[in-house]
Amino acid sequence: MFTKVLIANRGEIALRVIRACRELGVRTVAVYSDADATAPHARAADEAVPIGGSRASDSYLRADALIAAAQRTGAEAVHPGYGFLSERATFAHAVRDAGLVWIGPPAEAIEAVGSKTAARTLVVGAGVPVVPGTTEPLRDVAAAAAAADRFGYPVLLKAAAGGGGKGMRVVSAPNELASALDAARREAQNAFGDDAVYLEKFVVGPRHVEVQVLGDTHGTMLSLGERECSVQRRHQKMIEEAPSVAVSPDLRRRMGETAVRAARAAGYVNAGTCEFLLDRDGQFYFLEMNTRIQVEHPVTELVTGIDLVEWQLRIAAGERLPFVQETIVPRGWAIECRITSEDPASGFLPSTGRITHLRVPAGAGVRWDGGIETGTDVSLFYDPLLGKLIVWAATRDAAIARMQRALIELVVVGVETSRELHLRILADEEFRRGAIDIHWLERRVASLLDVPPSSGVVQAAAVASALLARADGGGRPIGTPTTEAGGAAGADASGDRDGMALPVSAPRPSWAAVARREALRE
Repeated sequence: MFTKVLIANRGEIALRVIRACRELGVRTVAVYSDADATAPHARAADEAVPIGGSRASDSYLRADALIAAAQRTGAEAVHPGYGFLSERATFAHAVRDAGLVWIGPPAEAIEAVGSKTAARTLVVGAGVPVVPGTTEPLRDVAAAAAAADRFGYPVLLKAAAGGGGKGMRVVSAPNELASALDAARREAQNAFGDDAVYLEKFVVGPRHVEVQVLGDTHGTMLSLGERECSVQRRHQKMIEEAPSVAVSPDLRRRMGETAVRAARAAGYVNAGTCEFLLDRDGQFYFLEMNTRIQVEHPVTELVTGIDLVEWQLRIAAGERLPFVQETIVPRGWAIECRITSEDPASGFLPSTGRITHLRVPAGAGVRWDGGIETGTDVSLFYDPLLGKLIVWAATRDAAIARMQRALIELVVVGVETSRELHLRILADEEFRRGAIDIHWLERRVASLLDVPPSSGVVQAAAVASALLARADGGGRPIGTPTTEAGGAAGADASGDRDGMALPVSAPRPSWAAVARREALRE
């Protein structure tokens, strides 16, 4: 095992890796930007090294600064986390060329599946089903039109080099194709520095189901089961769970075997994820392979009992996997809610400010993977993910109830968050039945935002108001309106109309303002 590891990341994933290292007796080196000088991950590590300005391009995306920090501190290996440079084959190569160990798949495997079009070609050769579409980037509108005619409308344009919904457009008719292709190319170029776009047949009403794989350097490659990731907004996941209500034991076996085939075809080692579309008839199609630890990895950990980050470290150090495929079956149910600094009631605008109070849920079957604490400044420099709330229970219904309880206990004061929207989703009858697909939240979000605040927010509000009063030290009455950052405002900006829901097009109340008002009313 290594004696020291540098974590080339920030926030909750940096803290997650620090904890895994500490349990293995491995010392850690954190890196931090100017904006993160006092961040929790910078203080939690054994050492911390400044690497540049607040913008990611001046710090966390600087391969030279990261490698220099590892060499200067005597780290033997680099864990990239997720995002930033985690899926850049050039960074993996540079780490290896510097005499360091890359805690992830080989750079060659990242290259093999880094381009979606190249990945499609690779896995098709391994007998993996893919959505019908092109295997080469589109040359021009004429080529796009010919492909669309061949596969039939609607079709989906996708950036070859990207993810997260960027460079993606649904085209329903021929007269939409030219403008959609131009827009997809521009967005792909801006997001990934590559304007290559390819075309797929648009699958109507599919689920997004992904399979976790784990492989060592001794030839073992395992499937750890599936995660349901269909609750998405603009292709960004919000809630994940394991297992999926739509996956039977036989389908789980077949999807797992397919994911393992795809991973072997890429020469894969370490933790990775194969993403699939699962249609209404139970047919599944390979989408892409994520060559890193996933944000939603905790739900797999909770239903399998396998610590994925620990095994990332052990595999990189040359250890063999001791698990047998036949014994890896999901036990119970796990759900994860991504808590982001966004205001759903205001069109999901990012919310910035200082967190003046944080209360984290606790109790049986509750886990909080967060990168914030009281006093943390939330800026626009990085992803809005504040933390992940994860629960485990014996059944899906019990897990939903436990998550509702945990969300009620969660208190974040100082910025708007997605907490209340999660409560509304969990209370939705369609969600509770598992009747979801990747377009479900887009269809439901307006009505979810238009219903009155749940009883959960009222209960949480009473706690939040008491905490506000305590934090203020009596400096102002509990009911004094506040801005997002916790400062006094000149007037109550909630526009609540005595608790009546406003039309979605109207200015929406902040959840915090609603919570304070409802708490006072109680």
